[in-house]
Amino acid sequence: MFKKIMLAGLMSATVLGGIAPAYAQERAPRGERGVRNEDGAAMSRGNRMSQPRGDANRAPRAQPRAEQPRQMAPVRPDNRLRGDAARAVDQARERRDQWQAGRAERRADLDNRREDRRDWRSDQRDQRRDDRQDWRADRRDDRQDRRDDRRDWRSDRRDDRADWRSDRRDARPGDSRPGDWRWTGGRERVDVRRYDNRTRWTNQRRWDNGWRQDRRYDWRSYRNRYGDRYRVGRYYAPRGWSYGYRSFSVGFFLNDLLYANNYWINDPYAYRLPPAYGSLRWIRYYDDALLVDIRDGYVVDVIRDFFW
Repeated sequence: MFKKIMLAGLMSATVLGGIAPAYAQERAPRGERGVRNEDGAAMSRGNRMSQPRGDANRAPRAQPRAEQPRQMAPVRPDNRLRGDAARAVDQARERRDQWQAGRAERRADLDNRREDRRDWRSDQRDQRRDDRQDWRADRRDDRQDRRDDRRDWRSDRRDDRADWRSDRRDARPGDSRPGDWRWTGGRERVDVRRYDNRTRWTNQRRWDNGWRQDRRYDWRSYRNRYGDRYRVGRYYAPRGWSYGYRSFSVGFFLNDLLYANNYWINDPYAYRLPPAYGSLRWIRYYDDALLVDIRDGYVVDVIRDFFW
């Protein structure tokens, strides 16, 4: 009887010995399942850490189990947001339509302005062409008139020269020379006696231009100190003189209107000019000071821009 009991106990221990490792393996903690040593027995976490790192037959580390994704609740669309978006789309479409309409209007306006510009340029071109033709015709007429005037002037001058030579041929030295020429601003003939360089200085001393080297007559320095004395007012040309200012030099013959006694400089030294003698007189001619022989208007000396 005792033998039967011992036999049954041994058989139970044998069966339980085979089931216990498998059950222990199934209930082992996460991270230690499926890890066994060389004998096939399960290893604990402490045994695994105590195992040397250089072991080539070390079991691979267990991967953590993937978590299940959470199921999200479906999002219900908001009708208010949908209305705002539709309204924004409508507004954008309306703005686009307005912009396209304005662009079409601007393009049409630009085309109209281009057409107007083309018409204006065409009119201007035609007008310039007509004006150019009229101007050329007028210019041709003016040229022809100038040619005719030049021919008439040359013919008159030729006749006057012939008359002057004839009169001079008949006149004797020292006598009046009728028909003699004198520059009077025009081409009229005057009867005047002319003096040449020999007879002009017969009864008076020849004028010497060396007075400019004399410091007594340094009128420039004197004018720099007393400039108001040279501001003598506006010059009024004599009646009958309509030619304005002409630049005269020594040797010209003036019109007797220009050296009348109301244009004489009675006190030349007041302006630091040398005194005039004989038939010579200092006169004012616009802003110039001229020394003139009043017998025939011969210009003996000239100072330009003398007065201010």
